[in-house]
Amino acid sequence: MPESTFFIKQSLSIAAKCLQLSAPNPHVGCVITSQNGQLLGQGHTQRTGGPHAEIMAVRDAAANGHSAEGATAYVTLEPCSHQGRTGPCCDALIAAGIKKVVATNTDPNPLVAGQGFARLRAAGVEVQVLAPDHPQAIESRELNIGFFSRMIRKTPWVRMKIAASLDGKTALNNGASQWITSSEARTDGHAWRARACAVLTGIGTVLADNPKLDVRLVDTRRQPHLVVVDSRLETPLDAHLFIAGRALFIYAAVQNDAKKSALEALGATVIYLPGVQAGTESKVDLAAMLRDLASREINELHVEAGQKLNGSLIREGLVDEFVVYLAPKLIGQGCDMASFGPLSELSQAVPLAFKSTDMLGPDLRIVARIPGRDQF
Repeated sequence: MPESTFFIKQSLSIAAKCLQLSAPNPHVGCVITSQNGQLLGQGHTQRTGGPHAEIMAVRDAAANGHSAEGATAYVTLEPCSHQGRTGPCCDALIAAGIKKVVATNTDPNPLVAGQGFARLRAAGVEVQVLAPDHPQAIESRELNIGFFSRMIRKTPWVRMKIAASLDGKTALNNGASQWITSSEARTDGHAWRARACAVLTGIGTVLADNPKLDVRLVDTRRQPHLVVVDSRLETPLDAHLFIAGRALFIYAAVQNDAKKSALEALGATVIYLPGVQAGTESKVDLAAMLRDLASREINELHVEAGQKLNGSLIREGLVDEFVVYLAPKLIGQGCDMASFGPLSELSQAVPLAFKSTDMLGPDLRIVARIPGRDQF
């Protein structure tokens, strides 16, 4: 394995360690080596407002008693060039004496977008960027699929999680659903929650289950925010949704300023986004909601909702990826995965491409995407 490939792979491995930590910043890893290939330091981006990967790697080198003078930095995204919550990483690498930077991708953030590379080159630093179709460039974008989506499409990457029986039922007709899938599948579902910036559900789920929708089954240092589609502002003031330190965004279609004030007094943010009328009932404009969430720095949106909201999101073409857990059991009559249609022709079916299939205990996990959605 060529040296550069080895260290890029190592930097990607380090970047994966902040998958549940660094959002809304991208998940970035950095490895610094000497001219003869000795590992000097490494690090990944910290919690929002904390140091980025490059700073952590330079600090790690210093802590190990090494100077970065004349060294090479392998980094999984272009070093930033702007003053945000932290200073420009390209300037920190220049100040540390780095002489070569190997990066997997250009930063899609318009505030960077090649300017970091330009500043490095202007300071005499050699810069190499992998081709977009390079396997490690693709792996890096996968780690940051939500960040790329928000920067390029101006919407989060929408991932819908569904747990169902083999015949596609998510609950019995009476609403009983605990537990269709195994503990292994439930733990894995919490890992997907943990990497998301926010979890989305509908008011139907809130009223029926009074869920917390937090991360409990895996270790995490950051709870994802929560988003509720609640057209008529029916969210109870004593709902389990209100968790200290977690933002709660409630999107409504019908104005009710008294209830809005009561919810916001508990820490929620209520946003009125009325869309088209569904018969006599006003519904939230879901596409506008995604754009608004992107403006609030939501990269990955993890959907755990009922068949109605699932159906609406699918019908409007707003879902990018599905994580489906299928249990080896048949239920017969019950609640469907999603309610949309009916379709008049098979050609109207939503096309999917399987990305992976894995066994988790007795259950099958399928990850599938809408073809082309990940072509950034």
